[in-house]
Amino acid sequence: MTAPGVFDDDAMIRRVHREQVVALAGPRALLMQAAHPVAFAGFFAHTGAMDEPYERLHRTAEAVDLVVFGPRAEAERVTAIVRGVHAGIRGKLTEPAGRFPAGTPYAAGDPALLLWILATLVDSGLVVYQRYVRALTRDERDAYWRDYREFGRLFGLRDRDMPQTIEEFDQYMRAMLAGGDLHVGEHAREVAVEIVMRPPVPLRTRPLLELANFVTVGLLPRQIRRQYGFSWDPARGLALRGGAEYAKRVLVPLLPHRFRYVRRASPAAARA
Repeated sequence: MTAPGVFDDDAMIRRVHREQVVALAGPRALLMQAAHPVAFAGFFAHTGAMDEPYERLHRTAEAVDLVVFGPRAEAERVTAIVRGVHAGIRGKLTEPAGRFPAGTPYAAGDPALLLWILATLVDSGLVVYQRYVRALTRDERDAYWRDYREFGRLFGLRDRDMPQTIEEFDQYMRAMLAGGDLHVGEHAREVAVEIVMRPPVPLRTRPLLELANFVTVGLLPRQIRRQYGFSWDPARGLALRGGAEYAKRVLVPLLPHRFRYVRRASPAAARA
């Protein structure tokens, strides 16, 4: 008998993240996270945090996968460890970044920073799924956000720290993108781009990496893309939309299950 998980197979978070293509949301979310200078200091550039960036990213991905698809007991054990690690990450900005002066304190357990990290995962998952798999109704988007609220609780967020509905979540994202908190500094630009866009991959997979980078840049919010200095134009936008429509209408629906769905998704979830 399978141990009960945080979510069941009908949960929107599983229905979205069982799709292999949703892995494209990861690089977008990381670049959005690093665009918040205080979050960048707390989660990326903290002392020692970049010594083994890919090992750390792998462990983070495993923790997320465990919460979404694994048994509840194990998810609660691992997220308790993560909360303990976050509790020890504190510091101050060493130089000004956007509206934040030097000396601004940061803590990885700060609810405002945790919410931004969570929100980038949600927003990126929704963007990629709807571009490459299918459109979601309002209620499906709301259910996805409600699942992520449970996800957020496991990582230390309280109900009052998070928007209640998908409409409130959308309002939060608009406010963050239009407000003054996001600022891509030179160090963040160099570190984030190097890690996210230039991972060490075999030569034979370079074309796939370039394709993934093209998608990542194209799906970024315009203001964040500009702050990173990525070039973009209408022709590239048209190519991105055309490729996404082809994937949504032809490629993804025809993929065999073993290629379309992640291994942790149960056969019942894949058939749903």
